[in-house]
Amino acid sequence: MQLETQLKAQLTPHRYKHSLSVAQLAASWAPRMKLEPKRVWIAGLLHDCAHDLPGSVLLQKSEEFGILIGSMERKLPFLLHGPVGAQLAKRDYGITDPLILDAIHHHTTGIPGMCPFSRLICLADYLEPSRSFPGIEHLRRLARRNLDQALLAAFDSTIKYLLENEKLVHPQTILTRNWLLEFLKEVRG
Repeated sequence: MQLETQLKAQLTPHRYKHSLSVAQLAASWAPRMKLEPKRVWIAGLLHDCAHDLPGSVLLQKSEEFGILIGSMERKLPFLLHGPVGAQLAKRDYGITDPLILDAIHHHTTGIPGMCPFSRLICLADYLEPSRSFPGIEHLRRLARRNLDQALLAAFDSTIKYLLENEKLVHPQTILTRNWLLEFLKEVRG
C-alpha cells in the first residue's frame, strides 16, 4: 500500500513497526466499538508520523501550522508530535477524515470528550504488543473486558509513573483522565 511505503520512508524501523502494531491492534478492536476497521487502521498507522522529528522541527512545524505552543510543549516538544502529525497526515498523506485527524492529534495527552475513535487509538498506542512495562499485562486483561476502563487505567498508570519519576504531567492528561472517570460513572449509571 502506498500509505505504508510513504510512512516507512519517514520513520525509523522501530517506529514503523510500532505504528503497524498500533494499526493492527486498533483495527482488531474496532468492531467492539462499532467503528470501521479500515479507518481505525489508517489512524493507527499514521498516529506517530511526526514522532521521529527532532524537537526543534516539531516547534517550527507547530508555528507553521498555527498550533498553539504552551510552556509545557516548549519544555517537552515531543508532546507536539500528535498535533503536528495530524497536520502532516492532512498535508503529506492526503487524509481529510476528521476522526482520523482528531485521533492522531490527541493520542498522546488525550482531550476531555474524546470520541470512541480517538479513545481506541490512544489505548492501542499504549498497549500494542511490543510495549513492555510493569502492569501492562493487567491493562491488557482489562482491555479484553472493557476498553474504556483500560484507557482510564492507562492514564492512571502514566500519571503515576510521571509523578514517581518527578516528571512533568501535561495538564491535558489530567483533564482527560478526570473526564474519562466521570464519563465511565455516567455510563455505569
